[in-house]
Amino acid sequence: MAVNAPVAKQGFADRLKLILAVALLVAGVAGFYALAGQPQVLRVLTVLAGVGLALLVGMRSGPGGRLWGFLKDSRTEVRRVVWPTRRETLQTTGVVFLAAVVVGLMLWLFDWVISLAIRGFMGLGG
Repeated sequence: MAVNAPVAKQGFADRLKLILAVALLVAGVAGFYALAGQPQVLRVLTVLAGVGLALLVGMRSGPGGRLWGFLKDSRTEVRRVVWPTRRETLQTTGVVFLAAVVVGLMLWLFDWVISLAIRGFMGLGG
């Protein structure tokens, strides 16, 4: 998909599909509460059916198709990433931890020296 591709206008059919998808989702959740006296499995299946049907209808719309294309492209990009090895990750984590400890100690030392100086200027030191 081109970066500067024009955004397609949403047609009536796409809007209708999205409204239907939201209605199916709401119906699935409402079914969960409407079947309060039924077994939990049936109630959960009602929600899952509503979500599944909503996804099916939503993905058939223009925005849903573009979202699906984006997700596929994202998955392709994630596969191209060169992930660090476990050893590299541990080494980097160690360096970051060590740097945080060193900076923390330096800040503590600066704070302590400044505190001593302020006490000395105010005559509070021993």
